[in-house]
Amino acid sequence: MFWIRLKRVIKSGWINFRRNSVVSYAAILVTTITLAVVTGLFLFQAVLNTAIVNVENKVDIAVYFTVNAPEDQILALETDLEKLPEVASVQYISADQQVLAFRDRHSNDYLTLEALDELGNNPFGGLLQITAKDPSQYEAIAQVLEGNTTIAQTNSQIIDRINYSQNKTVIDQLNSLIFNARRIGLVLTLVLALVSIIIMYTTIRLTIYMARDEIGIMRLVGASGAYVRAPFLVQGILYGAFAWLLTNIVFLPLTYLAGTKLTTLLGINLFSYYTSHFFSVSGLVLVIGLLLGMISSLLAVRRYLNV
Repeated sequence: MFWIRLKRVIKSGWINFRRNSVVSYAAILVTTITLAVVTGLFLFQAVLNTAIVNVENKVDIAVYFTVNAPEDQILALETDLEKLPEVASVQYISADQQVLAFRDRHSNDYLTLEALDELGNNPFGGLLQITAKDPSQYEAIAQVLEGNTTIAQTNSQIIDRINYSQNKTVIDQLNSLIFNARRIGLVLTLVLALVSIIIMYTTIRLTIYMARDEIGIMRLVGASGAYVRAPFLVQGILYGAFAWLLTNIVFLPLTYLAGTKLTTLLGINLFSYYTSHFFSVSGLVLVIGLLLGMISSLLAVRRYLNV
């Protein structure tokens, strides 16, 4: 008996869904846009997180020394830095090595090399490249070099500049971008979700009005309130399910194209990410779509179906 009733409820919900096809399509379209924004936010966050990881992996602290800095003092600083627990490695690049590297980089720039030769003297000082054991530890290393420490005070006269603050600015900007993107995405999702609920609510209300004679007959023959309400809940669920299906139909080829053409630019293969996280991402999107449909149905049924 239960399965017979369930089958009738689903069939009735499908009939309600098809009864106002144009309005139903509009409800599905708006819900699809909402779910597409949610899916896009997941992918956008993955791209930004990958960008941060890539930047952090490339970050180091470069300590540039004055031209006349004594090499033995630089090497002594190198030894002190290697003793720090946060430091993974320290590489010393001499002034001569720097000028050779500069010449290699500008081997095709005759004017630059000519200007370098006219200087007569090597304009470069020594350089220490410091790699931390963890990206989060660069801040502590920078404080040792720039703060009120013995190492900083002892070597302040020979240190020309330290480039960590520039790298830190890039990382902070990326983190700020992620935070703002999440906030804007959340607001946009809430607005679109509200629009979806309003449209589905209106559609189901219209369906209830058009089916008022059938509802009256069902009441006369003793149908329970839950049995009368159930088809309209199925109708709302169908909106969310079809919107979820359309979202996947759009994003599967879209991420495939992005994965084949934009991987180098984005730093991540979106298609591989989307397919490997399909059940988590798409599953959450499905839940959101079904909830939007059920909330719309419950609001409409409660307001316009007095059974």
